[in-house]
Amino acid sequence: MATRIRLRRLGAKKAPFYRLVVADSRSPRDGRFIEEIGIYDPTKEPSVISVNEERAKYWLGTGAKPSETVKGILIKAGVLTK
Repeated sequence: MATRIRLRRLGAKKAPFYRLVVADSRSPRDGRFIEEIGIYDPTKEPSVISVNEERAKYWLGTGAKPSETVKGILIKAGVLTK
């Protein structure tokens, strides 16, 4: 099973709110997921980023690949290095 760390969109129209989730790469964007590991709220100033570093490192260690956007978020949160 190929796993991805990606964003799951929540929130109202024109007011997005995202959760960082670990999901099977074949499941839809807002579909079934394995575990929620953080939140991202771009509507606040500054953007709110909250990541469970321990679980993120665990999933990265087991081979989960982050999407491009999540990779940037993990770098800002200090979980990944450039």
